[in-house]
Amino acid sequence: MSARQVTISALFMAVTIILSARFLSIPVPGGHFYINGIVIFLVGLLFPPLEAMVVAGIGSFLGDFFFYPTPMFVTLVTHSLQVAVISVVVGPKETKATKKRVLLAMSLGAMVDIIGYGLGRAFLYANLQYAMMKLPFDVLAAVLSILVVYCLYFRTSIVKDFQAYWNLR
Repeated sequence: MSARQVTISALFMAVTIILSARFLSIPVPGGHFYINGIVIFLVGLLFPPLEAMVVAGIGSFLGDFFFYPTPMFVTLVTHSLQVAVISVVVGPKETKATKKRVLLAMSLGAMVDIIGYGLGRAFLYANLQYAMMKLPFDVLAAVLSILVVYCLYFRTSIVKDFQAYWNLR
């Protein structure tokens, strides 16, 4: 990786960490609604798989470590797998992916996220009811993140700008 790529990765990781802060979340029954999901989906679409896993997985892990450490390992595994699925399904990053491929990638990533957190909560808190109580909010968070990222991906120049900065030598 070039110094530029490391810098861009660090920037996205920092934004992921900051948006993991509880004071930037919205309280909901059974927990909080975090805005960092938007960045995580975007990372999956923009970055190659390994870099996406490092940025989103470790970034969200550190966010939990600093702000709410109990689920930090669940977060690490779940978001790493989520962005890996998104990045692999969306395909090569040299060109903008089709709308169908982006929706498929983000939908599969959302399923990984929802199932991962559901199982993780049930395991961590030994309480299936707690995990189920949070499920509708996880689905809502995923849907809202997908909508925002879809608009960013197709209605702004973020893909072109990212590709230009990422590939400069």
